Amino acid sequence: MTDQLADREIEREQAFVDRVYVQLQQSTAAAAELAREGYGRGRLGHEGGLVERDAMVFQAARRIAQLDAAHEGLVFGRLDLREDVDPEPRYIGRIGLRDENRDSLLIDWRAPAAAVFYQATAATPQAVVRRRVLRCTGPRVVGVEDELLDDSVETDLPIVGEGALMAQLSRARDRTMHSIVATIQAEQDRAIRAPAKGVVSISGGPGTGKTVVALHRVAYLLYTDRRRYEGGGVLVVGPSGVFMRYIERVLPSLGETAVALRSLGEVVDGVKASRHDEPAVADLKGSARMAELMRRTARHQAPGSPTEFRVFWRDDRIVLDRGILGRLRRQLMGHGQRNRQLPRVASTLLDAMWKQVRGERGRERGREAFEDEMLSRQDFVDFAVAWWPPLTATDVFGWLRDPDVLARVSEGVLTPEEQRLLAKSWAGDGSLSVEDVALVDEVRYALGDVPARHEDHHELDDHVGGDLQELTTAADREYAPSGRAWSPPTHRIEDDGYAHVLVDEAQDLTPMQWRMVGRRGRAATWTIVGDPAQSSWPVPEEAAAARASALEGKQQHDFHLSTNYRNSSEIYEFAAAYAQRVGLDADLPTAVRSTGVEPRVVEGARDLEGATREAVTDVAGQVSGTVGIVVPAARRSEVNAWLASWPELADDAPGARAAVDSSVTPSGTDRVVVLTGLDTKGLEFDGIVVVRPQEIEDESATGRATLYVVLTRATQLLTTVS
Repeated sequence: MTDQLADREIEREQAFVDRVYVQLQQSTAAAAELAREGYGRGRLGHEGGLVERDAMVFQAARRIAQLDAAHEGLVFGRLDLREDVDPEPRYIGRIGLRDENRDSLLIDWRAPAAAVFYQATAATPQAVVRRRVLRCTGPRVVGVEDELLDDSVETDLPIVGEGALMAQLSRARDRTMHSIVATIQAEQDRAIRAPAKGVVSISGGPGTGKTVVALHRVAYLLYTDRRRYEGGGVLVVGPSGVFMRYIERVLPSLGETAVALRSLGEVVDGVKASRHDEPAVADLKGSARMAELMRRTARHQAPGSPTEFRVFWRDDRIVLDRGILGRLRRQLMGHGQRNRQLPRVASTLLDAMWKQVRGERGRERGREAFEDEMLSRQDFVDFAVAWWPPLTATDVFGWLRDPDVLARVSEGVLTPEEQRLLAKSWAGDGSLSVEDVALVDEVRYALGDVPARHEDHHELDDHVGGDLQELTTAADREYAPSGRAWSPPTHRIEDDGYAHVLVDEAQDLTPMQWRMVGRRGRAATWTIVGDPAQSSWPVPEEAAAARASALEGKQQHDFHLSTNYRNSSEIYEFAAAYAQRVGLDADLPTAVRSTGVEPRVVEGARDLEGATREAVTDVAGQVSGTVGIVVPAARRSEVNAWLASWPELADDAPGARAAVDSSVTPSGTDRVVVLTGLDTKGLEFDGIVVVRPQEIEDESATGRATLYVVLTRATQLLTTVS
């Protein structure tokens, strides 16, 4: 009888969902027609038509993108309220739709009318009698889950299912994060709909949904104040490329496509890094002391630049020696950022040179004639550009690969041993690490942008027949890594700011990374997500100071999530016991789901490959979703090689595997992945196999926190192999 009731209710809801998809197709067709009409306006032959074309095409493209992204799970909720409040059911979806009569057919989940879907509880039903969640696969309704919220109202509404939240918790995980709009709980909804101004901080232990709540908050802000947030842009910063690929489907699935998703290695425009330094080097590069080191580097004389210039003019021998040039350098630096002084370089040099003109013939000719002649001399132009060239941050950062330069700028800031660590990390192919990216940004802001020609006229421009790009000489190219002449950047410092910044896994940001991200949000509102007990940064006081500086003057709104929806209670009790045993000051949320399966501990494995293979095969055979093999960083290549040789997990076997590292984009069909402890930040898997947990704990100063994170990644099965 129960199955028959569920089938009848599914059939009824399917009729409504079919109607919604018909309307979706009609809305898509209408948007496409708007785009065609817009292109037609562009052929009118006047400026007004072009403006109308651009506006119409932009609006149509945005609407089509929203409609296309909404197909999966378009309709997910239904509210049946008391008849005196609203006799008609309200359907909730990823976007809003109206029918052919312009009446509301589907309510956008972010709209005020939909808020009660998340806020109503049995204790405070807010006139909601029944809340229903529709589970859909594409346009097909596959199940319904009901909650009777107000049992004081006489109703003949049928109640079906085990409850939407528990159904969501039991689903198998794949390689992407899913929206939770259908199962948002009241404490999560309060954070999502918090005031827009200032900073919303979302804290809570593992599995409490901090990340997905923060992403839904971004979608909510874009909905409530689209002009501000879409115009100014939204930046979402996460810990790694793996994590960003994991979450990238969430916002598009909520109808938002105007958001920049950047890992910490991609925050600086034009720079990308995925490799992490070893812990000791990463800790050093993240330290606040590095800000002074980068400031000094940005002020350092360019390697290979001339230290003297000599010229005869009339009866005078004019010399710009090391001492004079040093004084002029300090004078120019006193005016501000290095690149911003380019328009002053020629006049500053000419001032110093004119003071050496003492002969009667030279004085008779006058200052103007002197300057005209000097600016027409190729040797002077070459000297000026080589002495004070336009610089890029990556070029200047590259100077630190020279141990002599590093030693000079590090004096009094770093110890000799710290200098050795940095020199070793920067030797080799010159590729940047994730930790280097914040340092490059620090240099970039210390240098400043080269002034555009319309901002400040450069005295040398008229004398070399072009702009700053043409002022480069062999001296510039000598130390440019690309071997090409310098060219002005297309992305400028003033383009860095966003209207909203979301920082996930905020507890891991180093002081230097807080400085980098803070520059993007000086005029922004913020959402910050984190759990101090999961921090991989060893000096929390230093990071807290940098965070406070980045957010200075902004109003704070704090929200705490207390329920662990990810882990089974058996898994989380195991992880919590570890946290307490090793002395972590952990926020311990309540796990609401039990599987009856305790974590498995394999101790003293002499044949590590054999024990790992058995554990992975066992876990993969019991779960239908993803399996993570978490290893010490030093063992990742070794375990990848093992995995490739296991026939039961070969690509053509049931439940195919993928041996990847954090720089590789995972396939959406792969089930098994090898990760380090830091790679698992923000991720979740149906099953986890932890290899040599003690080595993970020992590999860094914050290894205990990292291992705690690892132990909280599994939703169903956890095995450790020691």
